[in-house]
Amino acid sequence: QVQLVESGGGLVQAGGSLRLSCAASGRTLSTYVMGWFRQAPGKEREFVAAVGRNTYTTYYAATVTGRFTISRDNAKSTVYLQMNSLLPEDTAVYYCAAGLAGVASPPMTYAHWGQGTQVTVSS
Repeated sequence: QVQLVESGGGLVQAGGSLRLSCAASGRTLSTYVMGWFRQAPGKEREFVAAVGRNTYTTYYAATVTGRFTISRDNAKSTVYLQMNSLLPEDTAVYYCAAGLAGVASPPMTYAHWGQGTQVTVSS
């Protein structure tokens, strides 16, 4: 079992940057593939990015490719999402998740979720 706590959300103007963090406790983080997802009001939860256990394999949604970067520090049990060139449509609650399947796996394969952190991008 692993517990996940996100932080780093907030209000930012379009074009700005934020870095989200996901701190893990419990089972060793390196056991898991880690993903970031987001959910905007009235919309389904969608995949944003994932990173494999080895820290080198990453996978991104087309909407964030080139703007967002996912990384992990297994020694610190933390996963990061660096978000640059933010757009109003990036506004959502961002969730960190841990799973045992591959980086391109759907949300249902992630067994552990954080409580989410709000990101609001103003135009």
